[in-house]
Amino acid sequence: MFTKKTFNTESDLIKNCLKGERNAQRFLYDSYAGKFLGICLRYVKDRDLAEDVMIEGFMKIFEKLPQYQSLGSFEGWMKRIMVTQSLLVLRNNKSLSMEVNMESHLENAEQTYEINALETADLMELVHELPVGYRTVFNLYGIEGYSHAEIGELLGISESTSKSQLNRARNILKKKIADQQLKERRING
Repeated sequence: MFTKKTFNTESDLIKNCLKGERNAQRFLYDSYAGKFLGICLRYVKDRDLAEDVMIEGFMKIFEKLPQYQSLGSFEGWMKRIMVTQSLLVLRNNKSLSMEVNMESHLENAEQTYEINALETADLMELVHELPVGYRTVFNLYGIEGYSHAEIGELLGISESTSKSQLNRARNILKKKIADQQLKERRING
């Protein structure tokens, strides 16, 4: 049975995790599980699979914790592990292939749109509906802040492919937003 203990500093928490103290490991898990599940869900649509990815990510965090050198943000270091774990699952799962279809109608998706009316949750739902390759690049670039060169390296694609997939993701989102707003105007007006 675990006793609830709070840790005064991040370095105190890390030090106790390195010692293998279960209370510290549990505290770390409880503190970040919700946030990291959200990260995994951005890449892996299936909630059960995303939970598995998150748990595997935490296992990697505890395994690699001795390598953390306190350079930069600890949360950022852990987040990178979660993103990498998500990408590994995408890469290794044939049904989640990174291949994307070239859709000719997307080239004409230069419709005007207003993002102001959309709630963040609505926008994230639209992102979640993107094909896996587009969604992955969009998340890595737009949300995680990776460069196209870094994305190419992470996914094993060229920098230009990353840029192309981001552009196509944006075009799909523009079209979906425009379609959604047109539908709302018809209902309201």
